[in-house]
Amino acid sequence: MDRRSYLKSTSAAMAALALAGCTSGGDGGSEGDGGSEATGTTESGGEMTGTTESGTETSGDGGSSMPNKVVIGSDIPYRPFEFETAAGELKGFDVEIARAVFDEELGITSEFKKTSFDTIIPSLKQGNFRVIMSAMTINEERAKEVDFSEPYFTAYQTVIVRTDSDIQSKDGLKGTTVGVQKGTTGLAAAEGLKEEFGGDLELKEYDQITGAFDALTNGQVDAVINDNTVNAEFVNNQDGARFLEGEGAAAEQGEDAPPYLTLTVENYGIAFRQDDDEFREQVNEALAAIRESGTYDDIYGNYFSG
Repeated sequence: MDRRSYLKSTSAAMAALALAGCTSGGDGGSEGDGGSEATGTTESGGEMTGTTESGTETSGDGGSSMPNKVVIGSDIPYRPFEFETAAGELKGFDVEIARAVFDEELGITSEFKKTSFDTIIPSLKQGNFRVIMSAMTINEERAKEVDFSEPYFTAYQTVIVRTDSDIQSKDGLKGTTVGVQKGTTGLAAAEGLKEEFGGDLELKEYDQITGAFDALTNGQVDAVINDNTVNAEFVNNQDGARFLEGEGAAAEQGEDAPPYLTLTVENYGIAFRQDDDEFREQVNEALAAIRESGTYDDIYGNYFSG
């Protein structure tokens, strides 16, 4: 099988998504490392305070006006969704979708703010940025804290191992050590697997997924559980890694299952504070517009077709 086919596994599921809503859990987030803070107003009429890039406090009195700029909290690096090039340019699927939605459709400037995934929801609620766009899975636990846009991407939790590993199936993971990123649904999937194995699974948590990948390469963990497209980006660029194959959640749910083990089926959404309904509705309209115009498909093809 062509390894690049790993990147194309979500296309059929995306066609079914269109404008359907869904929910699913974890409160992801990453520690902020500076950068600009949100200065927009809430759309529900409540006052929101934040700080400008220079640290000056600002406030807004709500209403229906569109902000001039939207600051987006995101865990970077997380290829192929958000990452920096060697020249320091921010790129990725989420980045291009954000520009299409906010800059082009809504006519407002978008700016990404680096934020650790395990604290990203509290940071949003504190007003450090206006929305979260960070390959965030919609789930019930997160939906208690934030509101989500309509889904814009379908993903699966998957397992990768070293090419020379003796692990050939899900059961082969029993008694092994698995690397995951803190605060993610990959961690939740790994915890579910540990429970299924009666505790016979060791989990090692990393601040960023790159730490888990490095641990796999260095033999410090036996496998990594993470989103399929991010795992695929690593596999496609590392001769020493492969997907663990087998049927799983996608096949059980009647999805067009990819050619590897799927522990979950998940949908990504843009996260908003729960008092930001009007802005969320405007973003949903913009998401629908880029689907209808073909812009979404063009961006998708840049990152997930091979």
